[in-house]
Amino acid sequence: MDLRWALDRLRRMTAAEMAHRAGQQLRAASEQVGLLRARVPSPASTEGKPWLEPLPADFDSGDYSRAADCVLQGRLSLLGLDEAPVGFPPQWNRDPKTGTGVPLRFGKSLNYRDQRLVGEIRYLWELNRHRQLLTLAQAWHLSGDWQYALGCRTLLESWWKQCPYLLGPNWVSSLELGVRLINWSFAWHLLGGEGSQLFQGNEGRTFRRSWLESVYQHCHFISGHPSLHSSANNHLLGEQVGLFVAATTWPVWPEADRWRRAAHLALEREAMLQITPDGVGREQAIWYQHEVADLMLVAGLVGRANGTDFSAEFWSRLEAMLEFMASIMDVGGHVPALGDADDAEITGLQPVRGGGVYRSLLATGAVLFGRGDFKAKAGAFDDKSRWLLGDHAAGVFSTIEPDRHGLIPRRSFRHGGYFVLGSDFESPEEVRIVADAGPLGYLSIAAHGHADALALTLSVAGEEILVDPGTFVYQGAPKWREYFRGTGAHNTMRIDGRDQSISGGTFLWVSHARVVCESADLGAEPQTLVAWHDGYAKGPSSAVHRRVLSYDARKKRLLVRDEVRSASEHQLEWHWHVSDRCEVTQERDHALISSRGALVALFWPDGARAKLVRGQEVPPLGWISDRFDRKRPCTTIAVEQRSNGNWEGESRIQVLRAGGWRHE
Repeated sequence: MDLRWALDRLRRMTAAEMAHRAGQQLRAASEQVGLLRARVPSPASTEGKPWLEPLPADFDSGDYSRAADCVLQGRLSLLGLDEAPVGFPPQWNRDPKTGTGVPLRFGKSLNYRDQRLVGEIRYLWELNRHRQLLTLAQAWHLSGDWQYALGCRTLLESWWKQCPYLLGPNWVSSLELGVRLINWSFAWHLLGGEGSQLFQGNEGRTFRRSWLESVYQHCHFISGHPSLHSSANNHLLGEQVGLFVAATTWPVWPEADRWRRAAHLALEREAMLQITPDGVGREQAIWYQHEVADLMLVAGLVGRANGTDFSAEFWSRLEAMLEFMASIMDVGGHVPALGDADDAEITGLQPVRGGGVYRSLLATGAVLFGRGDFKAKAGAFDDKSRWLLGDHAAGVFSTIEPDRHGLIPRRSFRHGGYFVLGSDFESPEEVRIVADAGPLGYLSIAAHGHADALALTLSVAGEEILVDPGTFVYQGAPKWREYFRGTGAHNTMRIDGRDQSISGGTFLWVSHARVVCESADLGAEPQTLVAWHDGYAKGPSSAVHRRVLSYDARKKRLLVRDEVRSASEHQLEWHWHVSDRCEVTQERDHALISSRGALVALFWPDGARAKLVRGQEVPPLGWISDRFDRKRPCTTIAVEQRSNGNWEGESRIQVLRAGGWRHE
């Protein structure tokens, strides 16, 4: 797979990208022999302002002290691991999932895709993002308990000892350095900044000097190893936010001003490139949209506090992102699992998760942008929002009038390719359909996109009915990686058992289905969406898939007409993935899907055959993953039919009960 990946990447590279990568290899080779390395000048005794003054303090310290105690006891929750026994301080170069110890060789020479060498690198990197450092700093800030401040020093000193400059797996990815810098900056301020008790005396001055030396090395590395060209996605944003925050927090070297200005310009540019005007992340992955929104929020708040604010267009793009999240979120707070998700979060500001990351962002956005619709969707002002915006922001939030009438400001996101159909929005009888007529993903590799063109999700009365099954894993289980991002794991039509787009590796698509939205009339009765894609158009038995959605709001009925344009015979498949919280029974020509507040009938096309599949291993079918590295069985309604030449057929989805509403 590594050779295939390398050959496909080489074929798809532009001349500019090849030149950039050659330059990066030359730089890495120079660093390995001692050239172009960071030469740390003596720092001045100055610092930037924190993202917020005064720092929040109106919290019950209990949750934070308990979370910090877990850190000191060496127990951390990391991605799919709950309270993993990582030790205190951890072994920073050991994968906490597999126990694989990574050799301390020159970082850029490590093949981080080789599991035999590095284990599951995503877990190791998550440990090294230092969210646990922020947890300890918060506990110290709130409780004044000296053990938490000492814990911060122990963690950092152990990291510097075990992860020397440029050596090991933590000196490979600039994104990981960038996220680490964000958490270092927040922790620095929470510990008291330049006036911290940790910096007193000879030992304290040595600790401060070591911390600043590592900050400089991080900034120097990021500035020399940016993710550009086909890799310029959320990685580039994360790197530049880390560089911007660090150069603003520690403007103590001559280079800091240059780093800050360069990162500021890059963030302005990338926000416009990576987010569509209507607020959809071009990676077509909603979890990464949340992470990008977090990154933009952190950069924006730090910049404002230090007199280097971002443009109105930057903030407008962030607001549009939150608007999109609010529009696809159902009345129960569920957001479809579009594209990849790894469950990672940028900061550890809220040690006890509650309310969900999307609602948290909407709570923050309600105060930042004065949006009553965001407040109505968020429900409450959470701890993370309070840490970001301050104690006073909770009062501001309480004065905003929730606006449930304006909760769907846009139902058509043409730039991003998503459309919202349905009726009775934000009521107990809500029906919400999110339809995908967008591109595969961002840039040539479309790293985090799924082959889900013309797929849809359905929620009724705030309960998920037809779902996107999620992501499950990235590396280590290629069969499952291919399944969860493949066409068969989405509520669309598959032809001849093929994916619409062709995979070339874990984070690479070598052929992209082109999707065209012909029309979207969501204000009419019935609401309609017409789109097609050419993912099956190549080869001697080519076919084009066209889908027409028609929703009757009065009858709460969705008609799904699929058309195949082809001169050949094909095997057609529909896999309707049902939430594992629902019960499914099969009748002669339809399936009944029931949940606590909803009852839905799904009728398949005339002449088709159907069966219910649950937890099938070979080939994979009937699975859902709502958390990284976790999967469990769900019921999939698998429908099959043969076509010969041009074909069209209709599936019908009838809501029979939605909350208190019943179909006559």
